[in-house]
Amino acid sequence: MHPLLKIKTPRLELIPATTAILSADCNDRTDLGRLLSAVIPPSWPPPLLDDATRAELVSLQETGSDPNFCTWYWILDDKSGAGRTLIGSGGTASCPSSPDTVMIGYSVLDEFQGLGYATEAVHHLIPVIFRSPGVRKILATTYPDLKASIRILEKSGFVPAGHREGGSGMEEGTLAFVLIRPDL
Repeated sequence: MHPLLKIKTPRLELIPATTAILSADCNDRTDLGRLLSAVIPPSWPPPLLDDATRAELVSLQETGSDPNFCTWYWILDDKSGAGRTLIGSGGTASCPSSPDTVMIGYSVLDEFQGLGYATEAVHHLIPVIFRSPGVRKILATTYPDLKASIRILEKSGFVPAGHREGGSGMEEGTLAFVLIRPDL
């Protein structure tokens, strides 16, 4: 993965996580805001990014045990004067059952959902992910009732890949979506 690559989109700056940023996310909101040069809303962290998950992200970053692990913090860079605000995050990890596939996940604070930010971020992450050597597919899973998440994946070119029964890190009852590198 390209862990040091900042990504600029029309409305967002996607900042790659460092161990310091991930640790601050777990332990010190003030330091997190300083490291990201952004306001951290009181509602942080977003849904599905609980304490255990954030601790696991720190561990993955520290150990370097997953060559495809990378996560970015999504900063809304409001040019109208509201400043910079942390609104979400997303990243990748290896898919244990398929060496040419990475898994992508993302989450956005409730108050910033439905505004196209996740679609914008995922759209800009895809080319970065596919520049990684050996990566031919991106896998995403979501729950059937998370219609907005499904729509983000569809808008980003992902197609349904079936229902997951669990195992290999996938939550039971989730739907799988896949995006194959377009030059294949």
